[in-house]
Amino acid sequence: MTTERDIDQLLVDRVQRGNKKAFELLVSKYQRKLMHLVSRLVRDQAEAEDVVHEAFIKAYRALPQFRGDSAFYTWLYRIGIDTAKNYLVTQGRRAPTSTEADAKEAETFDDGEHLRDINTPESILATKQIAETVNIAMEALPEELRIAITLREIEGLSYDEIAVVMGCPIGTVRSRIFRAREAIADKLRPLLDTAVDKRW
Repeated sequence: MTTERDIDQLLVDRVQRGNKKAFELLVSKYQRKLMHLVSRLVRDQAEAEDVVHEAFIKAYRALPQFRGDSAFYTWLYRIGIDTAKNYLVTQGRRAPTSTEADAKEAETFDDGEHLRDINTPESILATKQIAETVNIAMEALPEELRIAITLREIEGLSYDEIAVVMGCPIGTVRSRIFRAREAIADKLRPLLDTAVDKRW
């Protein structure tokens, strides 16, 4: 049984032997995910696209040294996060931590899809409110917590993989994810109390 990691490693091996088409396959496979991750740090869409492009260039240049100690996407996400942080520093900015919600993003937030079991106007409104609240809560998190929870809940990485991406011990990853979940739960509590007849 071939895993995603095995497939990625085969493509990496081909790139290392000079096959540029194999790198294009890796780009098309991870471009959307990397863009989603980088957008959590670099809010401007055009700037985020530039950062993702630069991250892929850095990854391509560094691929000859890639030894497969971690999964390719873990390594790539690390490059993406570092590139985004460096970009913000050169712009004299920090990653956003404000509670201001991007209304457009809140409307298109699709991670609450599983909540839409009954499509009554009330449930649709409640789902939108929950999604918007989660989005606002995530944007308000300190950068390290936001990255950790995004990698875990949205990108589906394991704790070990997140530790590699973030360059910290697994205990720190667990702590950051716990703190992020607590902060989000605190913001959701009042909404869920009213939306679910105080049964939460």
